Amino acid sequence: MSSTKYDVLGIGNAIFDVLVKTDEAFLAQQQMTKGSMALIDEARAASIYDAMGPATTMSGGSAANTIVGVAGFGARAAYVGKVKNDEIGRLYTHDIRAAQVAFDTPPASDGPATGCSYILVTPDGERTMNTYLGAAQDLTPADIDAEQIAAAGIVYLEGYLWDPASAKQAFLKASEIAHGAGRKVALTLSDSFCVDRYRDEFLDLMRKGTVDIVFANESELHSLYQTADFDTALGALRKDIGFGVVTRSEKGCIVATKDGVTPVPASPIKELVDTTGAGDLFAAGFLFGLVRGASHTDAGRLGALAAAEVIQHVGARPQVSLKQLAQDRGLPV
Repeated sequence: MSSTKYDVLGIGNAIFDVLVKTDEAFLAQQQMTKGSMALIDEARAASIYDAMGPATTMSGGSAANTIVGVAGFGARAAYVGKVKNDEIGRLYTHDIRAAQVAFDTPPASDGPATGCSYILVTPDGERTMNTYLGAAQDLTPADIDAEQIAAAGIVYLEGYLWDPASAKQAFLKASEIAHGAGRKVALTLSDSFCVDRYRDEFLDLMRKGTVDIVFANESELHSLYQTADFDTALGALRKDIGFGVVTRSEKGCIVATKDGVTPVPASPIKELVDTTGAGDLFAAGFLFGLVRGASHTDAGRLGALAAAEVIQHVGARPQVSLKQLAQDRGLPV
């Protein structure tokens, strides 16, 4: 394998996050399914914005959160995602570049506005997302730079990207280029509702070798295999792909390969504030471990450490140096 310019390159929906602390009554009033991610149009986005309370805003998107986390550990990171050349799009671009992430996708000059996600966080830390994809859904195969993809050790895709047809084609192109260059391709299943929409296609990606590594949480795994039994679902995952990582909240994670399963405990926390970004940051730590040649156990510990940091405050981006955190815990960086 030739040398890499980037350790990890992520492809995803470039979404600006609007986070609001709220209660169950507001969710009921707005007819939202707690814990879900719903795709909404511009009119619905405006009505939610008008009805909700004060918000915290920051650049987001699942894969972007992961890639910012990867950079936070000190790895070389790049991101591919579509914004519009509008105020929020420029803010998004500045934000992700300030996190030391290479972001060169040309912004759209016309069409829908930069995407936004309204994230409602209830007192138990659970998040309910309402996402207006906007410009993010206009990512096309033309936005995939073959040289950049081939120069990344691991290409990481978010399952949410599977909603827009053109973005789907962009990912398939990226996978082909990555594999042609001897690189690995990872997929996060993103959301159990996303899995419900694309179960057969996700299984196809795994079984055909379009992706090499899958990240899932328990509910996504159960949805993928339509079974409530964890061991049954885990066994099916091991048959379908050579490398799977399943997060289990406070129970830690399971690294599943053809050779066996490795459980890794969660990192202790003082207080659960907001679960937004927990899976994204877990993936960041784990991917960082992989590119640094860490054992599966240490990669899991790095993932658990990053997830624990992000769930103890509002927002899906780390507020301290992940590299320093890992060094303090004696983990490989």
